[in-house]
Amino acid sequence: MLGLFYFYTMNIETLYEIYKTHSSVCTDTRKLKKNDIYFALKGDNFDGNKFAEKALKQGASYCVIDDESLKDKSEYFVLVDDTLKTLQELANYHRNTFSFPIIALTGSNGKTTTKELIYTVLETHYNVNATKGNLNNHIGVPLTLLSFTNDLDFGIVEMGANHQKEIAFLASIAEPDFGLITNFGKAHLEGFGGVDGVIKGKSELYDYLKQNSKTAFINTDDEKQIQQISNYESISTFGKNASNDCQVKFIDANPFVELDYGDSTIKSQLIGRYNFGNIAVAIAIGKYFDVPFDKIKKGIEAYRPDNNRSEIKHIGSNQIILDAYNANPTSMIAALENFRALSSNNKVLFLGDMFELGESAETEHQNIVDFVEARFENHIYLIGENFYKTNTKITTKKFSSFEELKHHLEDTTISNSDILIKGSRGMALERILEIL
Repeated sequence: MLGLFYFYTMNIETLYEIYKTHSSVCTDTRKLKKNDIYFALKGDNFDGNKFAEKALKQGASYCVIDDESLKDKSEYFVLVDDTLKTLQELANYHRNTFSFPIIALTGSNGKTTTKELIYTVLETHYNVNATKGNLNNHIGVPLTLLSFTNDLDFGIVEMGANHQKEIAFLASIAEPDFGLITNFGKAHLEGFGGVDGVIKGKSELYDYLKQNSKTAFINTDDEKQIQQISNYESISTFGKNASNDCQVKFIDANPFVELDYGDSTIKSQLIGRYNFGNIAVAIAIGKYFDVPFDKIKKGIEAYRPDNNRSEIKHIGSNQIILDAYNANPTSMIAALENFRALSSNNKVLFLGDMFELGESAETEHQNIVDFVEARFENHIYLIGENFYKTNTKITTKKFSSFEELKHHLEDTTISNSDILIKGSRGMALERILEIL
């Protein structure tokens, strides 16, 4: 067990005995199921201890609390010094009972899509569980581990971070046997302190794997990744060159990614060349763990993106690429390059603000505007306060808020077009679909 020792009113071994008889954990009374163990977490604007009695009434088996004033109110209240730290240590204790390997992944872009692709490939041949949605932070990773049962063949854990030392901490909880980084990009620049900080922070996963003699899957087509693995003893490589442990070659993306693996063409339902690496690592992991070729191919071709991640929508005569789950400068450029390459004559762009860029926000939004206006003649819609402040051509339309855009579109007809919708989650640009 790595570095997660704290003093508890109830020790972790005793709490784990309770967990084993109930084995379902919840941190939100709105999602509570009968017999769940409720953890009363606290944040800047909430205190889960205030809902502990309600949780018992709703059917919770036990409530883990850290408010000493509640300790005598029920025999089913478990008092600890810190509920969050207890949740994390319980997850790590549970992880150390596993006989199956943990595969961890992080990266600036494509984490959730890659996690789902790996799951889709492995589950064709094994009993697998993985992070649900994007529960990938200091709360989500423990909840993911506590959802794993000992009859699994693999567990897949997605790790997100917006500052340094966070991936190192999550790795100390999950203790992965295998790991990968999708890419290094301009995401969460404010917290990481720039691109170099992003690389250093994400590479904490490689650091953990190296220090513990575990295996990393490395994309040799990505020079930044190669630079991070000097003197690395245990790696499995993938990429376009035949010298890799797994050779995967890009064919096309118009709009869906096609690739060559094992002298056969795999046709995915994912758009954009930027998804090639995400698919390639899923194939590489399938091969590494002896998933038959036909099952790898079946898994990749069956996967359909959802939840506003590179989805293809058809509304009337328009084809829409909905990529409104998140955005940063790297993913925005990749999406725009892919959109530009599509064989279409009538293209429309809806681009929303990119968040968590700190002092780089003004520069990065202007860079996107310059990139777009140099490659697209018109039908450019920019939404959000950051884009509204940029310098643009007369033909580019800017809106400081979604409501302003909505008002404009009520008098605008868009038809027979390919449309790209891309922005950070907080912009919720999927609302454009209702207007179109």
